[in-house]
Order: sequence, then C-alpha cells, then structure tokens
Amino acid sequence: MKPNIKDKYVMDEKTSVDTHGKWILLLITVVMTFMATLDSSIVNVALPYMAQALDVDTGHIAWVVSSYLIVITVCILIFGRLGDLKGQGKIFRLGLLVFTIGSFLCGVTHSLPLLIAARTVQAVGAAAGMANSQGIITRTFPPHERGRALGINGTFVALGSMAGPALGGLIISVSSWEYLFWVNVPIGLAAYIVNLKFSGKTDTKSGEKLDLWGGVLLLLTIAPLFIGLEYGQAVGYGDPLILSLFAVAVAAGVCFFIVERKTRTPLLDLSIFRNKWFSVSIFCAFTSFVAISCSNIVLPFYLQNVLNMTPDRAGLFMTIYPLVLSLVSPASGYLSDKIGSELLTLIGLSVTSGGLLLMTTLTASPVYLLLGLFIGMTSLGNGLFQSPNTSLIMSLLPREKLGIGGSVSALVRNLGFTLGIALSTAILYGGMSVRLGYHVTGYQAGQNEAFMFGMRLSYITAAGICLAGMLITAFRLYQRRKGKKNGA
Repeated sequence: MKPNIKDKYVMDEKTSVDTHGKWILLLITVVMTFMATLDSSIVNVALPYMAQALDVDTGHIAWVVSSYLIVITVCILIFGRLGDLKGQGKIFRLGLLVFTIGSFLCGVTHSLPLLIAARTVQAVGAAAGMANSQGIITRTFPPHERGRALGINGTFVALGSMAGPALGGLIISVSSWEYLFWVNVPIGLAAYIVNLKFSGKTDTKSGEKLDLWGGVLLLLTIAPLFIGLEYGQAVGYGDPLILSLFAVAVAAGVCFFIVERKTRTPLLDLSIFRNKWFSVSIFCAFTSFVAISCSNIVLPFYLQNVLNMTPDRAGLFMTIYPLVLSLVSPASGYLSDKIGSELLTLIGLSVTSGGLLLMTTLTASPVYLLLGLFIGMTSLGNGLFQSPNTSLIMSLLPREKLGIGGSVSALVRNLGFTLGIALSTAILYGGMSVRLGYHVTGYQAGQNEAFMFGMRLSYITAAGICLAGMLITAFRLYQRRKGKKNGA
C-alpha cells in the first residue's frame, strides 16, 4: 500500500522520521553545513581588522583561517567513524553544540592564542556535523527523494563557501569582528533544541572501538600537508622546511594506509573503495573541487586588480556563482531521482569544462555580459554535477557505512579545495614570474599583461583537470549502462 502523500506524518520506508519531520531534519543539517562552511571564509575579509585589534602581524593572523581548515580536515574522518560506531544523529548533535560553544568562545577572546584555541573547538564541532550530515540525509530520505535532499545540502555547502566574504564584509562594515562568530550562537542553539525533537529514533551503531593510531597518523599526514601547501606559496615549494613537511606527510600517509589495512577496526574502512563506482565517483568529485577552487581563487584578483572594480561591484559578479548554484543544485538533485545520476554528472562536468575554457578568452577589457555568462556557465555545470554525484556516492554504501562514506566525501571536498587553491596560485604567480623575468608571489601593480598570462594558465589547468573527470564520468556512464543491459 502506497503512503498518502497528503498526510505529513506518514512514515517513510527504513526510517522512523515522519514526512514532516524529515524536512525539518534536513533544515537542521543544512543550517549546520552552511555555518560550518561559512566560517571557513567569513573571517578572510576581516583579517586586517583583527590583526590590528589583536596587535599581531598579518602572517600570524592567517592562523585564524588555517587552524580551522586543518582541524576540520584532520577530524572529519574520525567523526565519520564515530558516527558509525555511536550513531550519526548523536555525533551530529554533539558537533552542533560544540560548534556553537566554540563560536561563542571566539567572540569573547582578546588574544591570538586564545582565539586560535577557540577556533579549534569550533572546527571540532564543524567536523562532527559535516562528517555525518550526508549520512543522516541518506538514511532519512527514501531513494526517490534522496537526490533532491542531498542537492539542497550541496547548495548550502556552496553558498556557505561563497557567501563568507560578502557576509563578513557586511558585518565588519556595521559592527566589530566578534559578531562574525556570535552570529552563529543563537542559530546554533535553536538548531540544537529543534534537533532534540526531530532527530529520528533509528541510529546505526556498532560496538567496535575507534582506531586511535589511525587518527594520529592522519593528523601527521594532513597537518604538514596543509601547512606546506599554504606557506610554500610564500617561501617557495623548494624550501627545505616545506620539503620536510611534505616528506613527513607522505611517510605518515603511507603508514596510515598500512595500518588501516591491517587493523580490525580501521578509522578509514578501505573496503568501501572496493566498489569501483564509489571510488570513481569520489575521484570525479575531487577533480571538480580542484577545478572550481582554481577559478574561485583567481577570479577576485582579476575583478579587483585588473578590471579595477570596487569591492561591492566585484561582489555582484561573485554572487553570480552561488546564485546559479542555489537554483540548479536542488533541480539537478530532483532530476537525478527521476532519470538517474550518471548522465547528469557527465553533462555537468562537460559544461563546467566549457565554462573554464571560455574564461581563458577573457582580456583586460572584457565584455561584462560575457564575463557574467562564463561565470554562470561554470556554476551551472557544477550544480548539475555535484548533487547527482553525491547522491550516487551515498547510494553505493550500506547503511552501517554512511558515516564514514559521508566523511570521506567531505574530506575529498576539503582536500580538493586546498589543492586547487595551492595549484592555481602557484601556476598564476609562476606564469607571472616567467613573463616578468623575476619571482613574484602576489599581484604586481601595472603588470596586467603578466597577470592575464598567469590567469590563462590557471584556467587551462583547471579545465584540463575537469576534462579528465569528465572522461572518467563518461566511462562510468558507459560501463554502468552496459552492465545494466547485460543484467549485471
């Protein structure tokens, strides 16, 4: 007997959350996702003000951003695993509370060490929430609604990342920097209280123990890698210290995978990668995150330094991306529920690649309508790709692996963004250095030709990476359709 869709309290298959409650639960997860991603970028525009208020230089204040990203990336697998062991809803709710407390502590600190410590607390909470949000959505929504729900969640990931600088600038213009963090407190508390009622009763648990050695090795892999990628841009990636950090990251990473293969209760269950379509989908997601972050880091410099746009006008062009994405992602998720994910992901990466290639044709005197169309095209492609691909990734996992699967997805997103930023800036400034004949690590006033040269190289690289993902996606589409045709 089919459920009556008019009855908002009908129970969905394999979940104890009623039809009304599941959408409230989705709202809570996207609020947490939005706040967590927002706080990775909302402070960027305020760093000069914060450096002055805390009486530190710009090099030290950058740790307010770096510490947050590093802690999230280190902890996200741990909390994904804890979600499978102790219950995804329980760990998500704990993360929401810790994030809110950390946000409050950030707003009341008045020294850099204490602020970094508070950001660490905030990041721990963010990691716990982000690691389990996709798993909660997947087990709460039935297959015919899952793509749409994950699409909405993906929209808020993008909106949080893209809206940070604009919202941060608005808050700084009307108030002090502390409100960048305090704004999370009432929202976080409200979401936590509501979540106590609409959390659902089914929560997959396990009696296994957490792999602490794996956590230590993951820390020794991620932290040196991120620090090396960030500070290598300033001192050069050939610097002995940077090379040493990379060596530590590689050695620890090798040890991590050896330990995970041998331990009975691994932090990262490598068995999930035996599903080749899960592995392919994760890799395709990684290529898209690298490609898009390449564009997102170069575009603001182009708008403000080359085209001499005011921050507010540049902000209008930058809002094209999240605006298009917010419209396309839920729609593509809905379509994936109806027609499947493979074709949409192929179209999405194809459109994104085309948009990135078109960005290489821009000049120092562009047609602004075309500039907006090119930005919108890359966002359209990304929106078509992300929601169906995420839905496919999560649908390939058993319910008891949803926590670790969601955390792997989030980890790949963070790694893709970080690598994309490092890669694009290295290519941008490397190209500028070649054209100018001397080493540069920033925009050089009056040298627009050199900047445009480096920018084109960055976009060509981003398009190439995206095209690689497109080809793999095309192979996935062909093979899966072939398998279905043969009854495999």
